[in-house]
Amino acid sequence: MSPLARWCHRHRLAVVLLWVGLLLALGAGVGAAGNAFGNSPTSQDTDSARATALLQRASDSAAGKSGRIVWQADGAKVTEPAAEQAMTGALEDVADAPGVASVTSPYTPDGRAQVSADGRTAYATVAFDQDVSDAQVDHVKELATDPESQNLRIALNGQAFTVNPEPNAVADAMGIVLAFVVLLFVFRAIWVAALPIITAVVGVGTSAVAVMLLSHVITLSDTTLTLGSLIGLGVGIDYALFIVNRHRANLMAGMSVAESVARSLNTSGRAVVFAGLTVVVALLGMLTLNVGIINGMAIGAAVTVVLTVLAAITLLPALLGMIGPRVLSKSERREAAGQGGQRSSGRAGLWARWAERVQSRPKTLGVVALAVLAALAFPTLSLRLGASDDGNLPTTSTNRQAYDMVADGFGPGFNGPLVLAVQAPGAADKAAAGRLVTALKEVDGVASASAAPLRDGRTVGVISVVPTTSPQSAATSDLIHHLRDDVIPAAEHGTSMKVYVGGVTASNDDFASVLMGKLPIFVLVIAALGFLLLTVAFRSLLIPAVGAVLNILSIGVAFGAIVVVFQFGFGAGLLGLGAAGPIESFVPILVVGIMFGLSMDYQVFLVSRMREEWAHTGDSRRAVRVGQAETGKVIAVAATIMVCVFGSFVFGGMRVISEFGVSLAVAVAVDALLIRMVVVPALMHLCGRANWWLPRRLDRALPHVSVEGPVDEPAHPQRPVREPETAGLAN
Repeated sequence: MSPLARWCHRHRLAVVLLWVGLLLALGAGVGAAGNAFGNSPTSQDTDSARATALLQRASDSAAGKSGRIVWQADGAKVTEPAAEQAMTGALEDVADAPGVASVTSPYTPDGRAQVSADGRTAYATVAFDQDVSDAQVDHVKELATDPESQNLRIALNGQAFTVNPEPNAVADAMGIVLAFVVLLFVFRAIWVAALPIITAVVGVGTSAVAVMLLSHVITLSDTTLTLGSLIGLGVGIDYALFIVNRHRANLMAGMSVAESVARSLNTSGRAVVFAGLTVVVALLGMLTLNVGIINGMAIGAAVTVVLTVLAAITLLPALLGMIGPRVLSKSERREAAGQGGQRSSGRAGLWARWAERVQSRPKTLGVVALAVLAALAFPTLSLRLGASDDGNLPTTSTNRQAYDMVADGFGPGFNGPLVLAVQAPGAADKAAAGRLVTALKEVDGVASASAAPLRDGRTVGVISVVPTTSPQSAATSDLIHHLRDDVIPAAEHGTSMKVYVGGVTASNDDFASVLMGKLPIFVLVIAALGFLLLTVAFRSLLIPAVGAVLNILSIGVAFGAIVVVFQFGFGAGLLGLGAAGPIESFVPILVVGIMFGLSMDYQVFLVSRMREEWAHTGDSRRAVRVGQAETGKVIAVAATIMVCVFGSFVFGGMRVISEFGVSLAVAVAVDALLIRMVVVPALMHLCGRANWWLPRRLDRALPHVSVEGPVDEPAHPQRPVREPETAGLAN
């Protein structure tokens, strides 16, 4: 790392220009090619996927998206002349609008079923051409809502009328502003506050345009950019901060700027690279799940982390060279000059005093912290995966209003009907399909069941089943499994008929089931991977074992936070996050990967300093206390910055990103302040020299990795250097 740091310092202007040129070149590529983001959450090995494939092969339709216009009359019926005349005229205008393929009106003989039983609610279905533009859809929205009045409420929903909220730039910028304020308040030097943010923003900006271009090569979700920004800003600012903090300490010790940059990159820079690689490995570990949408998000986030690490070890040294000694405040520069390059003995600071407190009462503090962590993680036992829909949107959304109108007029299950694809090649199979429709009407939890008549020569039919419960209800999920396990096999028995349960509701349920089944295995794999990496880094078995268990506990805290807010609904309304509902299926998987990497970061920065002190003194108690005292401040600041960045994304208007923001913000705060500053040092004090034990055969077999530069083993491990227990320690 030292040669890299010296080169970047000597050629600092060229390095800065190279980063600017890279950003502009990638931006020009995006300007020419655009992006190709898309969503494809359906697994290819599920019942719903087979239903979709069967219906697509049997369909001649080349129609594009469709949407639903829903209206409700207050104190009257929608079939009364005034309402009917107003809506008929609007629907005729919609049918004549450019981009519209067809409109199915409830005011025709074929559309009478589109009026609710009480006559107060009705809906019309609008089918668009495949090449319809956004402007044409917006024009249809205006035409459809034109008759709205005090007595006639109109709302729109469906695929064509659903607009994903744009990322809230103000909320995103607020996280950066808060991070700047925290850094400025703690370090009292404007460049210390600015440099980590500049480095992170450049890294994230470069990765954003790179990911846009990458979307042409692999399938990437449209939330990949926002998720990458969330992770990249958090880790990017923290990584740069660790290097800047070490650089400041070196300058205070009397080093020149060039020497300090090289030493900082050869110590904290190593830890940053190692920490970044653990995050990347954790993210790319999700590829083993073989789920398309997860693969894309993992790759996009990994690209972001790689580029933020690259910015921290190349762009940041160049910027530090340009700033020179101004990275210190004026008072710090005077202090460094006045002490002639010697470290001040200092006074026992806040984190030094806390380290001594943990050392004196490890059992009590450790047990209390573990009890708090267990309580925070307890809601995880109620975790239920699914997919949000219009029912989770704020009540001000037209999609939510249409959802509520349909549920009020036709029943909650009407918002998510099950689509059964029936393959009936013979006459006996068609008769069995008819009997299945009759049997479905008698099933508990089914509000209605109907089949579209099979045209001559067709062997694939469709049965629509409307549940009595909403698409997100656990009862609807139970109904899907009951149909597949009991009702449909009984109908298929003795025939060649094949029936698959599909539709959006079933697809979401299948996707959640697939991921829920893989989640425990993935957590264990990630824990094992963390154990291996920490064993190599710290030449210990106990520290990696404790780290792996505590990483799982911090992930449990993350899950507990989103269950309480999004599934139970506590505080969701105040945060503007809509109604309670299940957790997005892919969120826990990504949280596992991200939190594993972030937890490893703090473990690496904390224990590497302890390991360094152990190597110099052979005193485990001193090593743990010194390591905690000297890294406590920077870990706390880094965690505060991450909480600010992650927390700002909660208010971005995207439910999925808000789930990431809440889970990661809570988990990072708890991980840094409770796990790394209480539980880890408490357990290490209790274990003593056993912390650093590694069988000799295993020690010879493992590769040697120096996280914070070369360290010498203790010269007299059997007679460690001791210090008076009352010795002070600088913060």
